[in-house]
Amino acid sequence: MLSGAATSQTTSSPVLNNQINLGDVFAGQTLNVQTVSEGFTATTTAPANSAMVSVQDADASMTSNQDNSGTVLAHGVVNLTGTAGATSSMTTVAAGNSGTAAAVGGTLSAFMVQRNLAAATARSQLEAEDAEIADVSISTLASGNTQGVTLVNGSAGARITQNNQAGVLADGGAVVRHVTGTSAVSGVATANNITLGGSNQSAARIITDQANTAAVTQASKFTAYGNSYLTSTAASASGNNLSASNEGPLLDVAAHQYNTAYVRAQAEETSYQFGAAQVTAQGVGNSALAGNYGQALVLDNVQTNDGGGVEVIASFGGESGYDAVSSATAMGNAVTGYSCSLCSGTMSVNNTQANNVDVAARNTVTVGSYGRSIVGISTATGNNASFHVSSPGH
Repeated sequence: MLSGAATSQTTSSPVLNNQINLGDVFAGQTLNVQTVSEGFTATTTAPANSAMVSVQDADASMTSNQDNSGTVLAHGVVNLTGTAGATSSMTTVAAGNSGTAAAVGGTLSAFMVQRNLAAATARSQLEAEDAEIADVSISTLASGNTQGVTLVNGSAGARITQNNQAGVLADGGAVVRHVTGTSAVSGVATANNITLGGSNQSAARIITDQANTAAVTQASKFTAYGNSYLTSTAASASGNNLSASNEGPLLDVAAHQYNTAYVRAQAEETSYQFGAAQVTAQGVGNSALAGNYGQALVLDNVQTNDGGGVEVIASFGGESGYDAVSSATAMGNAVTGYSCSLCSGTMSVNNTQANNVDVAARNTVTVGSYGRSIVGISTATGNNASFHVSSPGH
């Protein structure tokens, strides 16, 4: 972990970060639990390269190069035979390259390059086929490259380039006899991910280039319950993802995304008796969001989805219960832009999207005897664009 901080308003601080990982990175954990009164926590994290740079009340320039060629695996398992107690959680994270940059009351000028050449896999599994759980949260995250930028009354000018050439997988699930509270199981696989968040009158200009040429990017979650009160099973997979939101005078984004990987999202749940069950599967080749609760949004977006296609599968099955919702959403390219009308906001958008491959969504809901309400949603879209000017909170 690299960490740098600047504290003087008159000082310009240069930061140079070069990281190369050639070896395999593995984090594994197994908890064998009989009965606990308060719950269990299992956190398993495996980043090949990780860097963090922060600027406070100062100006700084940053150059960061991260290169990974080693296989990354994070694997967490919990075996429960009795009662889990009030609240439990599992978090499993695998990342080829991970970077974070922050500017608080200062200005950051940054050039960031990330390249991942080896598979990143995150797996988490809860085995409780004869056990009882109250509330449990299971989160599984896998990424080839991920870069975050945070601004608080700050400004940034950044060029971010990401290149992923290897498979990314978030997998696993849960088997539980009885859930008396809420069970939330989710898996997220993203080959390239960029997140920018600005608040308290911040401003940003960023240029992003993301290329995912791996064979597969996949998120898959499977859950099985005997008797459950509230449950959710979710899987989300994206070749390239950009999310930029700001509150301030300007957000200027030039985004370029290119995906050739086969993108697969699969979420499946069964519960013999159920109260309320929700299954969600989402898959997209390229996804971009840019929004400013301020005076101006400028967005130049180019997305190309080619190669392997997008496939999304969702299913729920139960014998008897109350409410079940299952949805599958597949998109080749998706972009959203918004600006704030109450801030006298303006929006300038130039959007180009090309999807050259098959996009498929499949959803199945089966209830053996009776249920109160059953909802199924299946949506497949080649290119989707949404741009709007609205008041905050709408």
